[in-house]
Order: sequence, then structure tokens, then C-alpha cells
Amino acid sequence: MERDNDSATSIASVVCRAQNGDRAAFEQIYRENVGRVHAICLRLLANSARAQELTQDVFVRVWEMIGSFRGESAFSSWLYRLAVNVVLVDLRAKKRRTARVLTTDDLSFYDKASTPANPGNTVDLERAIAALPEQARTVFVLHDIEGYQHNEIAAFMEVAEGTSKAQLHRARKLLREALEK
Repeated sequence: MERDNDSATSIASVVCRAQNGDRAAFEQIYRENVGRVHAICLRLLANSARAQELTQDVFVRVWEMIGSFRGESAFSSWLYRLAVNVVLVDLRAKKRRTARVLTTDDLSFYDKASTPANPGNTVDLERAIAALPEQARTVFVLHDIEGYQHNEIAAFMEVAEGTSKAQLHRARKLLREALEK
């Protein structure tokens, strides 16, 4: 228990120094958290290059907003929520851009012919998650991997809570189908 308090004190100290403009402290925050932030971005986006870009955007936002961190929650919670928000804002902007350019109801991409199961093949869960439709993937990652509740996800995504639940059900169904192949 004492170690947890020392760790929390250490994190609070580093954050405080970063809030006062200490670049070395901010670099420490970056080094200790970049992997997890990138993993969140990658899972939500299913696009490695874009995940890299948004990971950097997240840390730019952290640098700009670190002064607003009040310590009412764990710093990691604040950071990961900020990361999720950056990704969701980007997804919304992308959705608006693509809605102006191209709309389609063609879901043939997801109606691939089933191939016979080969016991020698291994399942790549990350690839299966990446293949999910964007909204279903986002809800699945936020709920089942990151542990957010449906009311939080609904607020993040600006949808009804029932939509979040329906998208999670859809994602799980599509994953089951993909993993059964």
C-alpha cells in the first residue's frame, strides 16, 4: 500500500512540475504513457499511421491543457479520457468530410464468402477488431477493452445509450462470426 502512495505522490510531483512548465517532467509523462495512448488510438482507429498522428495530437493537447488537471482523478484517467476525446473528435470530423464526398449503403465488404476453417490458422483478434465497422469498433473498444460504461460512451459519441448497446451487440456478433471462420 505504501508503494501505491509513493507512486501516486511521484506522479503528482511530475504532473505538478509539468504544469509549471518543466519540459523534462513532461517528457517523463510522455515516455511513461505514449504506449498506452497509442494502443487506445490504434484500437479505436484501426489505422496505424493515423493512430501515430493522433497520439502526437493527444500529447500536444496534454501540453496545452495540463494546467486544467486538478488531481480529482488519477492522471492516467484524465489522460486516457483526453485521448479518447481526441480520437472521437477526429472520427466525427472524418465522418462529416466523407459524408460530403461519398455516401454508400453498400455493405458487401462485410458479406465476404465464408472460407472453410483451417485449424492451422491462428486468430488475430486485433485484425478482427480492426475489421469491424467504425461505430461498432469504437463502442467495443471503449466498453469491452477500456471499461467505459454505456452512458459514458453515449456521451463521448453523442448518441443515445441504446445506440451504444446496439453497436456493442453488433460488434460482438461480427467478432464471433469472424472468429468462427
